[in-house]
Amino acid sequence: MPPRRSTPKILHQAGELRKQTTPAERKLWAYLRLMRADGIHFRRQHAIGRYITDFCAPRKKLIIELDGSQHLEQEEYDKERTQYLNSLGYTVLRFWNSDMMKNIDNVLAVILQALEREHKE
Repeated sequence: MPPRRSTPKILHQAGELRKQTTPAERKLWAYLRLMRADGIHFRRQHAIGRYITDFCAPRKKLIIELDGSQHLEQEEYDKERTQYLNSLGYTVLRFWNSDMMKNIDNVLAVILQALEREHKE
């Protein structure tokens, strides 16, 4: 049996978070779901270890985090989290919620660049 990617408690938390999406998360999810036609599958509130990522494309090893103002107060936690995810081979992209809402084209361009880079490697 393969090892679990997280604990049952964290997996349950992830399921609960899927029910409480922010407007920025809903907007990005609508775009990420369209990428399925190209074979890129993202998951919302995807648990990895003791962390829950906003969006993750496991096969592409790409994580997208949308940060609100609360992240100004938890920089050290976010840094530790990103280092852990990087150690597992994931690329982590972070965007502010305001960028997501006001500048979606640039956000999507950065995501597509990261996916292309992953494809070339």
